Amino acid sequence: MIYLDNSATTFPKPLCVSEEIAKCINNYCGNPGRSSHRLSIKSAEKIYETRALLAQMFNGETENVVFTYNTTYALNTAIKSLMVPNSHVLISDIEHNSVLRPIVKLSNEKFCTYDIFATNGTDEEILFSIKSKLKPNTTMLACTHVSNVGSRRLPITKIGKLCKENNIIFILDAAQSAGLYDINVKKMNISALCFPAHKSLYGPQGAAAIIYNTDKIRSTMVEGGTGINSLDENMPDFLPEMLEAGTLSTPCISGWCASLKWLKSLDLSKIRAHEEDLYLTSVKCLSENNNIILYKMNSYPGNALLFNLKNKSPSFVSNYLNNNGICVRSGFHCSPLAHKTLGTLNSGAVRISFSIFNTRNEIYEFSKLINELSSKK
Repeated sequence: MIYLDNSATTFPKPLCVSEEIAKCINNYCGNPGRSSHRLSIKSAEKIYETRALLAQMFNGETENVVFTYNTTYALNTAIKSLMVPNSHVLISDIEHNSVLRPIVKLSNEKFCTYDIFATNGTDEEILFSIKSKLKPNTTMLACTHVSNVGSRRLPITKIGKLCKENNIIFILDAAQSAGLYDINVKKMNISALCFPAHKSLYGPQGAAAIIYNTDKIRSTMVEGGTGINSLDENMPDFLPEMLEAGTLSTPCISGWCASLKWLKSLDLSKIRAHEEDLYLTSVKCLSENNNIILYKMNSYPGNALLFNLKNKSPSFVSNYLNNNGICVRSGFHCSPLAHKTLGTLNSGAVRISFSIFNTRNEIYEFSKLINELSSKK
């Protein structure tokens, strides 16, 4: 099997991840923060260790790392906990539904209004588009760092600076970039960084995090037990307990801790260079075939490439590849805004995406199959 669907979730995971999950379940999976016995304490220590590793990686404060169950939950929590009533929000034209849908819902409920800024062109053109959409009541900008459709990368340092100058909350969706690109919440003026364990951080599914870099949190999203102040009818007013109601996914977080330690021993720039090389190799191989349409969203190589085969539907192509042992994703990738921007809203497209475990030979094998398919009636 050749796995080229890493933008959905990386596979395989480092062996240390499954080993640590099994170790947690079999040896120390108590309920963290709920009891004073050794299993509960060991679980709490592992969760704190993971918080500290994430805070160190992204230059946040350990106590401001809030665990959630996926990036969608993280983005919903960040948006709704920081939203000001009657405010105006900006999002980009390549947003995932995890940003678009909560904003649309809040807009439909008359809680906010929103506009969409353009991401075509240079960094300066993107910033100009943002500035042209600003209103006196603009209080939030939520956008992706790297699109899950074709690797478009936004100038988040410049966007963060603009947000700081205009006193705007900046929420960053780093689902496709955390673990691949350098992110510094303080230097980049990111108010809330949202990202999963299971993509380029090579952890398990079922865990994600928000790193807050602001004290403007207005509300909770879920209320319940936290293990502290149990006699108080209200949620704690401090992080992370304020936004972590109920039992955390201790086995998932423990596996994430193992993957973070594994990543820490590697050079992220080399991982990035490896995936960009696979991207460029794919572009070179596919460009030789006139029946293939490539959608390169910008001039930067990345870890995902979108394409279509003329006269063949994306689902047909993905099924053909699947039957020949290659895993890709076809369709709209939960991102209609990005497909509208690309001009593929009517058909969708096929996406291949890479990880540290993919090789050039796999790209050659994939390209060979695509070329064979393109010649078939």
